[in-house]
Amino acid sequence: MAGGIDVHELVEQALAAAQAAGADYVDARLVRKQRQSVAMKNGSVEELLSNEDSGVGVRVIAGGAWGFAATSLATVADIRRAAKEAVEIAQASAKTTREPVVLAPVEPAVAEVASWATIDPFTVPLAEKIDFLRACDAAMDQEGVVVRESLTMCSREEKWFASSEGADIYQDRVVTQGEVAATAAGPGEVQRRSYPNSHGGEIQARGWEIIGPQDFVGNAKIVAAEAAQLVNADKCPEGYMDIILGGPQLALQVHESCGHPIELDRVLGMEASFAGTSFLTPDTLGARYGSPQISIVADATIPGALGAFDYDDEGVPGQRADIIREGIFCSYLTSRETAGKVGMTANGTMRSDGWNRAPLIRMTCINLLAGEAGSLEELIRDTDEGLLMMVNKSWSIDDRRLNFQFACEAGYRIKGGQIVGLVKNPAYQGITPEFWQSCDAVCSQSEWRVWGLPNCGKGEPQQVMEVAHGVAPARFRQVLVGMGQ
Repeated sequence: MAGGIDVHELVEQALAAAQAAGADYVDARLVRKQRQSVAMKNGSVEELLSNEDSGVGVRVIAGGAWGFAATSLATVADIRRAAKEAVEIAQASAKTTREPVVLAPVEPAVAEVASWATIDPFTVPLAEKIDFLRACDAAMDQEGVVVRESLTMCSREEKWFASSEGADIYQDRVVTQGEVAATAAGPGEVQRRSYPNSHGGEIQARGWEIIGPQDFVGNAKIVAAEAAQLVNADKCPEGYMDIILGGPQLALQVHESCGHPIELDRVLGMEASFAGTSFLTPDTLGARYGSPQISIVADATIPGALGAFDYDDEGVPGQRADIIREGIFCSYLTSRETAGKVGMTANGTMRSDGWNRAPLIRMTCINLLAGEAGSLEELIRDTDEGLLMMVNKSWSIDDRRLNFQFACEAGYRIKGGQIVGLVKNPAYQGITPEFWQSCDAVCSQSEWRVWGLPNCGKGEPQQVMEVAHGVAPARFRQVLVGMGQ
């Protein structure tokens, strides 16, 4: 991209040009992205995709207002032009700004960060990846299964960040993904089961080493068999009953009803596109959010987790912050700009999905901490009657993140502390604080794991972000359930 010019020089040119044009603060990100995906459907390769992208984004404060501009062209003249344009945008915005931007202090970092990958997925031959998918496809070739899908994806992002405060950070990030899904059909009925989940499969900020331990072939056989069984399974019962949410489903529940409402830009009315605002207004700090079993943290420090990183796109270190402590709401996800508005410090959650987008407050790893309920098997034995629900199928939630409904791929009927059969199209609904206050048990650390979610949308124009959620299965008492779609 750089045409023989050192990338640090390109970033420094952006800083110098913006300051010369009148910026009070400048940061610049040079980003290179590479992505490869291979998808198979019913035994045939359906997609072979490989692309690369690169550019520089310049963000400034001038006259107390933000300005942002970007360029995919990598000459010094192009970058200086973008920097000047960012300042002009800020100066124009300053004419209508009601209060100037004030950034919370941060110690400027100088760092080089390597990826967590052990086996670079880009070095794995394409033929090996296709053979992996063929093995998964063959395992799903069972009676009643009409569509077999499998996928592997890998990406690399290199990012250089520098600021007029003295930050100089390079980060290398590799992501690897694998997923299988089987769709079965019968008279008037279609059912789909996926592994490990329906919102990204197995995806981590690691290399090809994550693929083997997941036993995709063995689990492909299981989901294909269950998809066929669901076609003729009983309907989900209706009414109020106890439910247990398995890991993948609980991760999405945390994402939608805990992660989005704690984004402080939504709370302050600075961002409302795509996912709405939030019911967690500043006056709710210190209020009860969930039962004493509910403790949630935002943690960007978990090696290999999809929502983890060393530095965000403001140069703030990734960190762990308490969000809900034993059911009490205590903090938000903050930027350098928003933190001071509620008397907090910046906790490193500003990220952009590319060089041509300004960063927004985004989730990191929003984790429900493990409890003391033992294993999933023990929790089932402790449940007299209810439903275990696994893997999301569809959902809806209002624009304040209060009223929600989730439908799952599979439900397992529990009676007398035992699973007695499958039910199809299970769904549940609730109101966020009431739902989390109904939780009376969270499984122990042995059941806890981090689930990656690669497609969290926010902003206008929309940005798609990689986040993650660590959970252990949990039980919720007397939740309204019924048939989903």
